[in-house]
Amino acid sequence: MCEHCGQTVVGDGYTNHCPRCLWSKHVDENPGDRAAQCGGLMQPVGAEQKRGEITLVHRCVRCGHLKRNRAAADDDFARLLAVLALGNRF
Repeated sequence: MCEHCGQTVVGDGYTNHCPRCLWSKHVDENPGDRAAQCGGLMQPVGAEQKRGEITLVHRCVRCGHLKRNRAAADDDFARLLAVLALGNRF
């Protein structure tokens, strides 16, 4: 369950953010390692589009850690566009 918006999120092993609100959680230092001690929520603060692929940028609201995550096919398109409009001001 998303700790930001309450949406039930069913992961597929690669899921790293909520498809409804696009927020994430700071659990990894490196992809998949679950080594982060922080556990803070990660706000989508920007996005980049390169070669047709959108990458979200998340910032941890607790410690400030920045992380990039690929957008997923089931992400809320309107929210994704809104974050993409923010550009890369992170």
